Amino acid sequence: MRTRAASGLLAGVLALALAGCASLPQAPGALPDDFIPEPTASPGDGAGALSPDGFSAAQRMTVRVRNVGCGFIATGTGFALDSHTLVTNRHVVADAKRITVTTYDGRSIAATAASTTTVADIAIITTEESLGSAYAFRAHEDPAEGDVITVVGYPNGGRLTSTAGVVLGPTTDPLGGAVGTVLATSASVEQGSSGSPVLDEDGRVVGVIYAKNYSNQSFIVPISTLNTLLREESLFVPEASCATASQHLGSM
Repeated sequence: MRTRAASGLLAGVLALALAGCASLPQAPGALPDDFIPEPTASPGDGAGALSPDGFSAAQRMTVRVRNVGCGFIATGTGFALDSHTLVTNRHVVADAKRITVTTYDGRSIAATAASTTTVADIAIITTEESLGSAYAFRAHEDPAEGDVITVVGYPNGGRLTSTAGVVLGPTTDPLGGAVGTVLATSASVEQGSSGSPVLDEDGRVVGVIYAKNYSNQSFIVPISTLNTLLREESLFVPEASCATASQHLGSM
């Protein structure tokens, strides 16, 4: 299978959509079907690092997303809203033939449907099998400039990791695909981090990672946008399978 590249040159800023196989210098081999992610040993050190309890909760709600499309494999990250619903990025599930998610304890769960919105790089995946009992606690307000944040995800489709940074401030979407502003941060992320939850010091979700640039700045869909989208279900439409234009994931 070939790998899929993500694009996005806008106004001289190259922002990389962080699907797992995007813009890598060399194509990785096919991911094994029996992949079991290994969490990091600790939540990290330094100011703003999540507490052990906060990291444990983030670990349990965060999943690896695997998109097997028509001629490519890509990976990303997602996080549970409830036992059967999770959030990730639109570009993570685009052109999918089959989507599976892997939990922190190694369970592989098939997606039954995915829906996306053009308002932001956000997608909702649903599953028939339970994702578990740990769900995201969403903040009500966006983080402010200078706030410390932690990103928890599966960079490069590998083990679960956490990385800390600070919010640099609001900016226009460097990919040109979001309505309104997004937030730039100093947290260093990699391919496969798309859809990772961005957490404040209390473990609340304050945004969703979706892109980076060559200055190692990362970009997040702020929680205010995500909360608005989740309240307006009409803004989401079912994502069609790449197998046939009329076939949706839930009917595969």
